[in-house]
Amino acid sequence: MKRAELVFVPAPGISHLVSTVEFAKLLINRDERLSITFLVMKLPFDTKVDAYTQSLTSSFAAGRVRFIDLPIHKPDGDKTHPRSFFTTFIENKKPHVREEVSKLTESNSGPDSPRLAAFVVDMFCTTMSEVANEFGVPTFVFFTSGAAFLGLVLHINTLRERDNVDSTEFKDSDTELEIPSFANPVPAKVLPSLITEKEGISFAVNYAKSLKAAKGIIVNSFEELESHAIQSFSDSGYPIIYPVGPVLSLKGDYESGSHVKDDVIKWLDDQPESSVVFLCFGSRGGFDGDQVKEIARALEESGVRFLWALRKPPPKGTMGAPTVYDNLEEILPEGFLDRTAQIGKIIGWAPQVEILAHTAVGGFVSHCGWNSTLESIYFGVPIATWPLYAEQQLNAFLILELGLGVEIAMDFRVDFMSERNVVLGAEKIVKGIKDLMVEESEIRKKSKEMSEKSRSTLAQGGCSYSYLGKFIDDILCLI
Repeated sequence: MKRAELVFVPAPGISHLVSTVEFAKLLINRDERLSITFLVMKLPFDTKVDAYTQSLTSSFAAGRVRFIDLPIHKPDGDKTHPRSFFTTFIENKKPHVREEVSKLTESNSGPDSPRLAAFVVDMFCTTMSEVANEFGVPTFVFFTSGAAFLGLVLHINTLRERDNVDSTEFKDSDTELEIPSFANPVPAKVLPSLITEKEGISFAVNYAKSLKAAKGIIVNSFEELESHAIQSFSDSGYPIIYPVGPVLSLKGDYESGSHVKDDVIKWLDDQPESSVVFLCFGSRGGFDGDQVKEIARALEESGVRFLWALRKPPPKGTMGAPTVYDNLEEILPEGFLDRTAQIGKIIGWAPQVEILAHTAVGGFVSHCGWNSTLESIYFGVPIATWPLYAEQQLNAFLILELGLGVEIAMDFRVDFMSERNVVLGAEKIVKGIKDLMVEESEIRKKSKEMSEKSRSTLAQGGCSYSYLGKFIDDILCLI
């Protein structure tokens, strides 16, 4: 029996690691001929990864999945620009990846040992393909965002190469672009800053080239959700894609003690069905005083029951994670906690999966990160869009295009290195929350329908199930 070993190189950061691990589970559970070695890169300020990997000891068949921690290097300072920091960080890990893969191939030299078949690298670790080439194996990219965004990245690069289009000219433009992976014209204002900023353009160009050079791209999406985008890859000349999603961790979070989770769920148990709006802004989502007050004003004015994951952003110009406010009364409008005590609850850390799965939750005010978007779709909870950074503005556009949400903002953008960001006013937030929580709305109906499709696609006979089988077949053909 032929056996294949895959080397997974997830990006540093818990959200990408979780998605990659869940994809590995799908592979291992589907075919006993596969083994996987994770080479884990940890950021110096990330304390969550160890707890997560330690929680996985019983999740995999013995010997078929293992985790190797690569050495941690402290950055030269928190004020390093995030993109240059990340590029240097990945580059510094290449010798360690090379060393561990050498050990792996030496230990797998026996006739019955699995053969190294390929690297599977995170969408932000594509330059690791250089190491894969040294070992004579192909690279597959695990793209933890959607197919429409992938199509946009590749198409913008094609426009640059073929038509000499300078994408930095789209910054602050009212132009709308025809992008093959989107059914409707895309406003330039929702393009990721990676594509429109001069400082990021060389990175964007090299990134797109490395995606095009991949053997294939595994996409955390599903055909029933992004049928137009996925079909746009046919005869495109781009690498083959495998939409195998939604790849989600549905067992909940590992971050905090059960008492926090129990307290939240107990509160939700006491609320009427579909009555609560949940506000949560992802692993980097934190707001300071002025914005916190506007959100609070909006919640109070809306009169809607709410569960608000409120966190404090790191100091300006640094790359740390958000933290919990020590004293909520200092940051919130005077008397807010007393006036909303019967309808609202404020938390720091949020067990997001358990919250979205709860019948009391009727809407999700979200930063539109792709993981959060897929979780919301899976549980049939409509979204109010409030993107912050990365490709989230584009995700917000897609959510609205698919009729799965309402708009609070679509092109709102946070600059983590800036001393001051734009504040979104309470009026917009109130309108978005009220539109979101309308009973029997069309978006609520569509969200429930897409929820059912997100589950059936993973079952035997579903599209994602079939694409996963094709990926495994293609891997086994390599050995």
